[in-house]
Amino acid sequence: MVIDLKTKATAVIDPAADFNISTGGLDFKFSQNIEEFIRARQLRLQWILETHVHADHVTAAQYLKSHLGGSVAIGNRITEVQKIFSSIYNDASSLNCDGSEFDRLLLPNEVFELGTLKVKAIPTPGHTPACISYLIGDMLFVGDSIFMPDFGTARCDFPGGSAPDLYKSARCLLGLPDETRVFVGHDYGPGDRPIKWETTVGEQKRLNIHVKDGIEMKEFVDMREARDSKLSLPSMIIPSIQINMRAGNLPEVDSNGISYIKTPINEFPGTRS
Repeated sequence: MVIDLKTKATAVIDPAADFNISTGGLDFKFSQNIEEFIRARQLRLQWILETHVHADHVTAAQYLKSHLGGSVAIGNRITEVQKIFSSIYNDASSLNCDGSEFDRLLLPNEVFELGTLKVKAIPTPGHTPACISYLIGDMLFVGDSIFMPDFGTARCDFPGGSAPDLYKSARCLLGLPDETRVFVGHDYGPGDRPIKWETTVGEQKRLNIHVKDGIEMKEFVDMREARDSKLSLPSMIIPSIQINMRAGNLPEVDSNGISYIKTPINEFPGTRS
């Protein structure tokens, strides 16, 4: 969450809902905490910013929008992601693949306002084609591109992912001033260290095990593709993508008024023998 203290304009980045993959239960207890925080301080939700279509959680964008207002934004290459997964899920009849589910499709390096603050949408494809990072003052929100230095970078094996693109994206981010604060989208606490969420560009350049200074593209791509070939898919990928590529709206209801999640058989990487 980023707040412009002068105007109380607020942005929430990558809000998550609670989805029970075993039961199909969907609730918003986690995001209710965000809502309560905003209401208690009389803030004004201006933006709900998605860094990409997540495969490991369901977005709470529509919950926050319906309760607090605000516009849901994502990078303009979301249309590519929608086309890829519309084909996999056979969703052409219910998904236009034009990004119209989102309120704003951000152009590469577009600058927009959060109250009196300026936000720059930096394209960082690789994990997915539509990934963007948000630069607000000296704060950089990188989503799933680079992680804490001792964990490296995001995987690139989802449909539409690209290890060469991620390398170029990471090196672009590391071209920002060393003192830029970097807020990561995930942390896994390797070696049982405490969970962290903030580093700096300078630390990334010196210490990131995958893309620090001195590591060339071929070395990175060989490492990333070999590593990705051994990874299991996220347990939440099936429901998450179907909901998230719709900006948090559920798939079209069936004739009985219930919305369903489809499971394509043997269509995702690693599922075919």
